[in-house]
Amino acid sequence: MKRYLFFGLILFIMISCKDNAIFEQNVSIPAKTWNRYNLIKFTVPVNDTVNPYRIVINIRNEGNYSRRNLYMFVTIRSPRGDELKDTVNCILADEKGRWYGKSNLGDIYFNRFLYKPNVKFPYTGNYTVVLEQAMRTENMEGIETAGLRIEKLN
Repeated sequence: MKRYLFFGLILFIMISCKDNAIFEQNVSIPAKTWNRYNLIKFTVPVNDTVNPYRIVINIRNEGNYSRRNLYMFVTIRSPRGDELKDTVNCILADEKGRWYGKSNLGDIYFNRFLYKPNVKFPYTGNYTVVLEQAMRTENMEGIETAGLRIEKLN
């Protein structure tokens, strides 16, 4: 009996910890300096047009990043060529300069920013998502990675 209870508990933990991401990719920024003309592109295969999804932007910055936020242009292109373009402001630090996010790697901070909380993809096929640095400075030093995560809503 104890054996069944033990295996039941293990199965419950495995199901509870299941990652609901259908896509996640992070791209390293060359020399940790994001040039405004360095577009980061993701190809996201979508097979489900029924269920809703959450789109999240991942940013990893160093402690020497000179700003408390990062503006980006986000473009989503459907398989049929339709485009949606938004401006997103990612707040990386509070008013006193204390960094938000996890810091398991010393002076490097990882944040996830909710971009679209509840979206349904209208078509199946490959969507292209482009992240573009949109600050007033051409080169933003201290940005280590930028990424995209798409999660199925439960």
